[in-house]
Amino acid sequence: MRILLVSDIHANWPALAAIDEPHDVCLCLGDLVDYGPDPARCVRWAMEHASYAVRGNHDHGVAQGIPVTGENSFRYLTRVTRPHMWDALDAGERRWLLQLPVTQRVTLGQKRFLLVHATPRDPLDEYLLRDEAGWARRLENVEADIVCVGHSHMQFKLKIGDKIVINPGSVGLPRDGDPRAAYAVIDDDRIELKRTAYPVEETLARIDAAPWPQRAKDMMSHVLRVGRLPAAPPERPTSTTGADPGDAEIDPEDAPIPV
Repeated sequence: MRILLVSDIHANWPALAAIDEPHDVCLCLGDLVDYGPDPARCVRWAMEHASYAVRGNHDHGVAQGIPVTGENSFRYLTRVTRPHMWDALDAGERRWLLQLPVTQRVTLGQKRFLLVHATPRDPLDEYLLRDEAGWARRLENVEADIVCVGHSHMQFKLKIGDKIVINPGSVGLPRDGDPRAAYAVIDDDRIELKRTAYPVEETLARIDAAPWPQRAKDMMSHVLRVGRLPAAPPERPTSTTGADPGDAEIDPEDAPIPV
């Protein structure tokens, strides 16, 4: 059985369309929306092609109509682009995002899979990178052979005891210094972390045509071309009113990224 694993598409249709992998099952780990210019096409693709999918924190915020405050980094980009998501998605697409489970368990080819966007402890918001000790604590009492996660936009796989953790990275907005679309393929017992180039100029042209501030367009152009934003101190808002779920002090999207 050949399984395609995708996450963090972020409304970047050319990146998603560039993934041309034969597969029997597609697993989608959330965050189809925010940042990019084509949320409806990405959501519709998932509705039609994802065999199993879970809700990401950005899917939750868009479907619930939650505004975001902030002027720094990815929080600023979320604030600027989210109204476009509301305008671009129809009621059925927003309803589909909202009905997505935050965790999904499925058995494929005699392997037990757990799908979450972030971590089993906090499926929407917790930010955890390639940290073996941290994942070992979060996998205690988790009954699964393969745990599939996204959220950090950082591609990795870890063997933790008798379990495997896979983060396929971000299709639409990589943050690890490689701007190519990231995804993973599981073919029986073989796990491949893969990248593919895509026509980024198509995405940038759509962004340039959007009614967004020039600052947001410039930031998106940089991250799409380079694979990360310039380092900046995270903002500490005085209030969490209107923030994404779990954004108590620092948005996990703005957490420091090791190079």
